[in-house]
Amino acid sequence: MAKTAAFFDFDKTLLAADSASIGIRFLWDMGLLPVPFVAKALALNELYKRHLISEVQIGRRLLTFYRGKTIDPFEDGMCEFYENDIKPRLAPAILDRLRDHQEQGHVTVLVSGSLRYTLLPVKKDLGIDHLLCSDLEVDESGVLTGRPRGEMCVDKTKAVLARELAQAEGIDLSASYAYGNHQSDIPLLSLVGNPHAVEPTGPLRRHAQRHGWPILRFH
Repeated sequence: MAKTAAFFDFDKTLLAADSASIGIRFLWDMGLLPVPFVAKALALNELYKRHLISEVQIGRRLLTFYRGKTIDPFEDGMCEFYENDIKPRLAPAILDRLRDHQEQGHVTVLVSGSLRYTLLPVKKDLGIDHLLCSDLEVDESGVLTGRPRGEMCVDKTKAVLARELAQAEGIDLSASYAYGNHQSDIPLLSLVGNPHAVEPTGPLRRHAQRHGWPILRFH
């Protein structure tokens, strides 16, 4: 029998905030961020909020921060970061949706452009079955290159990875659910029979209204 899945975007969907902005403050407090990079990140975030730069473009530019570093110092603080800064900001209504899908025995999937090391504590604590996300490239000596490994998990790539997972796990996409907040989530949302827009951006709201998709709030 084919399985039913529920795919959840993370930032501004399951999380009622932008984890990148929170993460920058956390890394700043740990002394891991130089001032010029913070200024660069804030400027890029403003461009993204105005839809003047894509997720892929902002992601690739921000990943250059990791060039020449190892992952260990960043992984070390992630459990604390999740408990103190991320978990309190989970969207109650969307978290309830996740729990409801789990009670029904649905396969739950977190689909995010964020980096794997930041999302593993989320997956573990919430009991999510699968994680589709962006990964950092590591060279032969174990040093980060400042580039993604493979495609970043944004826009159409979310749908590609979700389809691959569905084929591998025997998931019926026509019976499945997806939740997202941004117009870049439309390929993922269009992949399933039950798409939901969560506190959507203007372009996604208009698309959802045209197609009769439910629109949800964080609370």
